Amino acid sequence: MKRTLSGPRPLDVGQGSVLMGAEETAEAVASEGAYYLEQVTITEPSETDYQYEEVSEQDDLSIPEGDEDLTKALEMAQEKSMDCKLLASKVAIPPKQSLAEVPEVVEDFLCNFLIKMGMTRTLNCFQNEWYESIQKGTFVPPEATFVPDVYTQNLLLDSENKNLKKDLKHYKEAAELKLHYASYEPTIRVLHDRHHILLRQKMLTSLERDKAVGQITGLQTTLRNLETGHTLQVPEIRVGHRCERDDKPEGPTQKALREAREQAKPKTKMKSSTKDSEFPVNIQPNPNLYFYKEIVTPPKTEYKLSNIFRLHELPVSCVAIHPRKEILISCSEDHHWKMVGIPKGNVILTGCGHTDWLSGCCFHPSGTKLATSSGDTTVKLWDLVKGDCILTLGGHSHAVWSCTWHSCGDFVASSSLDTTGKVWDVNSERCRYTLRGHTDSVNSIEFFPFSNTLLTSSADKSLSIWDARMGCCAQSLYGHMHSINDATFTARGHMIASCDTCGVTKIWDFRKLLPMVSIDIGPSPGNEVAFDSSGRVLAQASGNGVIHLLDLKSGQIRKLMGHESEAHSVVFSHNGEILFSGGADGTVRTWS
Repeated sequence: MKRTLSGPRPLDVGQGSVLMGAEETAEAVASEGAYYLEQVTITEPSETDYQYEEVSEQDDLSIPEGDEDLTKALEMAQEKSMDCKLLASKVAIPPKQSLAEVPEVVEDFLCNFLIKMGMTRTLNCFQNEWYESIQKGTFVPPEATFVPDVYTQNLLLDSENKNLKKDLKHYKEAAELKLHYASYEPTIRVLHDRHHILLRQKMLTSLERDKAVGQITGLQTTLRNLETGHTLQVPEIRVGHRCERDDKPEGPTQKALREAREQAKPKTKMKSSTKDSEFPVNIQPNPNLYFYKEIVTPPKTEYKLSNIFRLHELPVSCVAIHPRKEILISCSEDHHWKMVGIPKGNVILTGCGHTDWLSGCCFHPSGTKLATSSGDTTVKLWDLVKGDCILTLGGHSHAVWSCTWHSCGDFVASSSLDTTGKVWDVNSERCRYTLRGHTDSVNSIEFFPFSNTLLTSSADKSLSIWDARMGCCAQSLYGHMHSINDATFTARGHMIASCDTCGVTKIWDFRKLLPMVSIDIGPSPGNEVAFDSSGRVLAQASGNGVIHLLDLKSGQIRKLMGHESEAHSVVFSHNGEILFSGGADGTVRTWS
């Protein structure tokens, strides 16, 4: 039996025939028209030799009518057979992955790599050889193999590693920069302290300049008035360690100048007719010389903050203890001083009368009077029983830093920014001597216990010992490299302690007038020093708010920290059991 069919035939390539893919076939058909009609005779076997297989009605193997495309028919048959196999094996078809989840095939990976590296000629050669080998049949591509996930993970980890290295580099640079800046902190702290010192020196220089301008102006005015026949006060400028008695013999010119000066002075409570006091000649021996020899107990350095008295709104500049009673006096920059009961801290009396900040205070030996010094250039004496100011001593041309009582109670000494110290007679209410010799501000002054000797410390880096009976300098002590803020005696009077603006504290032997010990507790300035009653413990109020306690026997230093800012003043109680300190925060703190 013969059957004639018309259908497409594949294109012969060389000697063989290759079935091309759908896309290549479509391209070949479009380009060359490879299909043509040919009459074919099919010989069928006889019915007796051929075994027929019964086909069910459900199986639809019919060829679509109207379009007898053999290729499509073969594709449909293959799909039907594949479906039957899948149903027979009951294998579940895995879900399709998204394009983002499907890794690259090896061929695409190589192409993408060559494109990424810019190897276009290598890419062209690879594609030509790849597809030529497939066309010739010399190379049969295996099933699509994918780049393993571990490679993709390695790429992600490599990218993350690069980012972490960048972050690590930035962190290292930040850490090195932080360490670099931290190395400058001590220097910055020292420069900050020096800045404050320079500001203070600048202020003092400005005050000195104003003083010089005032003196020049006064001289010019005096000269003009002298030309017109008037007599006024002529300012005196003296240099060197020498003193001037106010009651020395006067010539006609000096007498006229003194009268003009007295007329120009404001009226105060002056008793010019009162006789001057005499300095005691036979002063009683210092009772502390033998009393403290009997003390064998170890010095006390274990103090803890026990109470805080908030007495002032502005910094406390000085603290003093009553010689006999449990009473404390605090002076402040708010122009007031307050008398406080110990240990409760109740305010007993408040004194106001100064027109500027208070710098220092000192009790009369009897404890019934008080002397205060101020930035208004005056020293005031107060009657603590009446609570009134009984005398104002004015003679300094600039701020007064400190004041002290003589043990006899008839004399008060003061030190000033005008580079001088003065000895005042309380009875005659006038200045007996002017202590001239320092070349810079005289920051502190103190009487040697039970004697006529005075001790002054100055911003010119020196200490001076004065004879108060003549107002002359007996000895100067040098050793500090910076401005000296304070100096004091022990109760026995055998040692002197001094502190300067860079925190250096020196101990001097008063009998030999030589330095014994030098302790550097800087760089913060030492504002005030004080000995305890035994003379074996020294306290220093520091500019960083720390109270330093120095055991003179063992050399150990203990720090008391509690002030919120600078500590300006420090003093021990008479039995040494309590330590009082005044600070820039307006408080007085007790340590016991």
